[in-house]
Amino acid sequence: MSATLELVEQLIACPSVTPDDAGCLGVLGDRLKAFHFDVEQLNFGPADFSVSNMWSVKRSRSLNAPTLVFAGHTDVVPTGPLDQWTTPPFMPSYRDGKLFGRGASDMKTSLAAMVVATEEFLRHEENPHFSIAFLLTSDEEGPSIDGTAKVLELLKSRGEKLDWCIVGEPTAVHKIGDMVKNGRRGTLSGKLTVKGVQGHIAYPQLASNPIHLFAPALAELSRITWDAGNDFFQPTSWQVSNIHAGTGANNVIPGQVVVDFNFRFSTESTAEALKQRLEAVLHKHQLEYGLIWTLGGLPFLTTPGYLLSVVQQAIKTETGIDTELSTTGGTSDARFMAQMCPQVIELGPPNDSIHKINEFVRVADIDVLKNIYLRILQDLQADPQRKTSA
Repeated sequence: MSATLELVEQLIACPSVTPDDAGCLGVLGDRLKAFHFDVEQLNFGPADFSVSNMWSVKRSRSLNAPTLVFAGHTDVVPTGPLDQWTTPPFMPSYRDGKLFGRGASDMKTSLAAMVVATEEFLRHEENPHFSIAFLLTSDEEGPSIDGTAKVLELLKSRGEKLDWCIVGEPTAVHKIGDMVKNGRRGTLSGKLTVKGVQGHIAYPQLASNPIHLFAPALAELSRITWDAGNDFFQPTSWQVSNIHAGTGANNVIPGQVVVDFNFRFSTESTAEALKQRLEAVLHKHQLEYGLIWTLGGLPFLTTPGYLLSVVQQAIKTETGIDTELSTTGGTSDARFMAQMCPQVIELGPPNDSIHKINEFVRVADIDVLKNIYLRILQDLQADPQRKTSA
């Protein structure tokens, strides 16, 4: 059994359902301390819902050395019905060349691969020309309030400078290395309450149906082209996720309708502009409404440049694949990292089983991913332009 596979098994065995770290950070922190990393345990949030975070760094002795951050999360989503799992979700199990367990793909394999790659690199490079850091949290699958975002606030207050970041999110589609994320769309949610007048359904003239009032605005909003996207992003989309109205009785006109919706937006739009355009439609249709906005994250983009070239070459060397750049998918903690770090990419195993019953990672992919991370470290060390390219 490889060192990476052994560590993946150890992490899967920790039942770290968000926000419970369940000991993962202790395992990883002890490994890093053995290579002279400074390890800080940083807990945020209320006592009954505390989030565990770790900031760990091995600083280079080189003057003005850049910093590479490996970022990720130890928490996993709930298992779902246990009786639907072929084997217990927190008992590492093997079938058909796959390792099964909750978090196998999202993202304990990446964490193990990052740590083992770092260990192997430091056995040969005791004093790298760049600092290596780990920012890990148990609050990525949850509210994402007391995790990466809080740690970054602390690092900013200290004047910490981050140059490159690799987030271990599962990004591959078919084969390890076939896709990396060099950006993500922003997410902007709204909870809209359109007001009417409740009444008996037999006397509509004495009531005002908010569903009927909102319907023309809904039709207009669903037809709007918010932007055309660009070379890196799909066009911005607007989708309704929930509509709630009524008392449950079939003879009562409701007094209000509540509509949940979400924008996934590109760098061609801003959150403020989207808010203004949507509310202009509501005003146009003379609706009486209340609206609560939640900005989940801004879009970010790492354009082709130094870090991407190093990552693409490492993937090519280890797998022979010309990786595809993508900004699709949901949000990740990379959206927070990008607010402090100018070059952020996501690179991890295939994502075809994430959040599913019987989540798995292909055993053959585990050390390939470790080798890609190791190659990135080696190439950053070997490149004489690394200092000026940060």
